[in-house]
Amino acid sequence: MSNVLPVLDLRDADRGPSTRADFLAELRAAVHDIGFFQLVGHGIDNGAEILRLTQSFFALPESDLAELSILKSPHLRGYSEVGRELTKGAPDQRRQLDIGPERDPSPADPDAAPYLWLVGPNQWPAAMPELRPAITAAMDALTAVSHRLLRLILAALDAPEDFLDPIVSPDPQVHLKLLHYPGRRAERPDEDQGIGVHKDYGLLTLLLQDHHGGLQVSLTEGEFIDVPPVPGAFVVNLGELLEVATRGYLRATTHRVVSPPAGVDRHSVPFFYNPRLDATMLPLPTRAVRDAGGVVHDPDNPLTNSYGANVLRGMLRAFPDLIALHHPELLGYSSR
Repeated sequence: MSNVLPVLDLRDADRGPSTRADFLAELRAAVHDIGFFQLVGHGIDNGAEILRLTQSFFALPESDLAELSILKSPHLRGYSEVGRELTKGAPDQRRQLDIGPERDPSPADPDAAPYLWLVGPNQWPAAMPELRPAITAAMDALTAVSHRLLRLILAALDAPEDFLDPIVSPDPQVHLKLLHYPGRRAERPDEDQGIGVHKDYGLLTLLLQDHHGGLQVSLTEGEFIDVPPVPGAFVVNLGELLEVATRGYLRATTHRVVSPPAGVDRHSVPFFYNPRLDATMLPLPTRAVRDAGGVVHDPDNPLTNSYGANVLRGMLRAFPDLIALHHPELLGYSSR
């Protein structure tokens, strides 16, 4: 199937009233009808270098990577081998490095919110000192683009552009992953779950993918289409909290990644732009939201208006062994 995802140029938002109006109309259609689009003109011109660093990281000796094991981090930062993360109980066939804002751990407090242990330091490879400054700068740039894009989405819905500023300022809970999807094993060609079917937790995801592709989006129940790589573009999709804040008018669309064929290595870098951990979403003050029919109810994934609750519930599903190791008291946590 040909690419049905629109390609939007962020520069059009500043090219005069008529071009801006056309851009906002296209953006509104993309986030309402599909929940995915491709973004160019974002001003981040070192995507190829970020992908090169990603490839170099996963080419490090396994002993170097083991030093960064996510098993050592109570904050779920670090390196995961193939099969460490689960989606709907099945192991994802990818390696990854999880990176968040560089913070000191929260002081121990039995009365603190149970998601505050997500705050903490990252783990960086000693053999690649260039990785930390490059990724830190990329996260800063992606945070700025994401915040601008969020404001434009609100403008496209005729809501005040700054309405969601209080939930992300001054400290959005951003998250970046370096990902490696190895080719399928010759003896298991049907083992193709790069990452299983899911939705993202927060507000916006911006994905840098290499030329191999593999990302698929479900626009109708049970049917998936490929998201072909567009040079220089970030694939943008919406998270569950925007579906909650718009009573289902905006779509947090189901997607997955299919493992590449044997002998092919896929690399990608998703960036997740989220509210502060303690933030609670409010319905957007716009007619489109008031008239919306409500979020899609999934008994296996109940949506809440609390980002901290959403992400903690997701971490419990994705890393149950790590939760049992570092935070066994949370094993019975739901969204209380």
